Amino acid sequence: MFARSGIYPWQQDNWRQLHGYMEQQRIPQALLFSGAAGQGKRHLAGYYARHLLCQAPLADKSACGHCVACKLFDAQTHPDFLMIEPDEPGKAIGIDKIRQLIVKLALKPQYDDAYRVVIIQPADALNTASANAFLKCLEEPTERTCLLLISEQPSRLPATIRSRCQKIDCATAAHELAMTWLQQQGVEEHAELLLKLAQGSPLLAKHYAEQNMVQLRQQYFDTWLHVAQGKENLLTVAEYWQKQEKIDLAVVLRWMASWVADIVKYAYGSESPTLANPDLKNPLQALAERLELKRLYRFYDNVLTTKSQLNTQLNKQLMVEQLLISWSQLNRQ
Repeated sequence: MFARSGIYPWQQDNWRQLHGYMEQQRIPQALLFSGAAGQGKRHLAGYYARHLLCQAPLADKSACGHCVACKLFDAQTHPDFLMIEPDEPGKAIGIDKIRQLIVKLALKPQYDDAYRVVIIQPADALNTASANAFLKCLEEPTERTCLLLISEQPSRLPATIRSRCQKIDCATAAHELAMTWLQQQGVEEHAELLLKLAQGSPLLAKHYAEQNMVQLRQQYFDTWLHVAQGKENLLTVAEYWQKQEKIDLAVVLRWMASWVADIVKYAYGSESPTLANPDLKNPLQALAERLELKRLYRFYDNVLTTKSQLNTQLNKQLMVEQLLISWSQLNRQ
């Protein structure tokens, strides 16, 4: 579940903050790890948890790696380590999981004079009922318990939960540091582009390299152009995009938003390094020369709205169909 290796190079500041808590023996009851995807928040939280649970920490407070607690943690069987997450990616964390957590926290930790650690990932997947129930854990903290919440969208958490957590802001890695790390991981081809597609997140860029994401994105872009040209059945495209499992629909919509944003920039003559898709310059410039900006802005808003509604009960395929219909109509007038 969690690697035994150290933290990532861009997490030094975060680790100094966490290490300071341990050195001062002032462990916060609740920590909120926030930041963009691909920054290693879960890894950092797991690394911290391993240190808290270690029975024979070294002089610098790091985990020894040899005690019973460390071995149990590495085997994912430590009785005082709990992981709360949805049953399926994208689903909510229901109230039953939080009720079970409350029952477990009512008991003392298995090991005397040691901490119990709970990781909730992603914390923003708590629905209204489960968030209200979880608030009880924060308002009535149990003995030697540390709650670690991980979220890419902390604003979706109730203010009553956020206000009771110490903040660990996992900032995006510096570009040079991220590029150096990617090269050390063997990512050479398209490294710069992959990092752009991952919005500066090194771990996500590495994942994209392993998934041949540059080629897959090109296929999606070509299909998007074909819809504009009337060469693809947009209903078939919408069904495929919604059902396929290789790429999350949110990623496709993020790509689409970046394509439209670059079209607008090209329309204003921009050659800015902030362009998200430099490899698609020629076709995007061609679109910028013939599309009406006012209607393009409206389409961009539609893309963002659709992306924000993916986690609702609305029919995803129907949403994508409507979006592609709008894109097709935009290109015909």
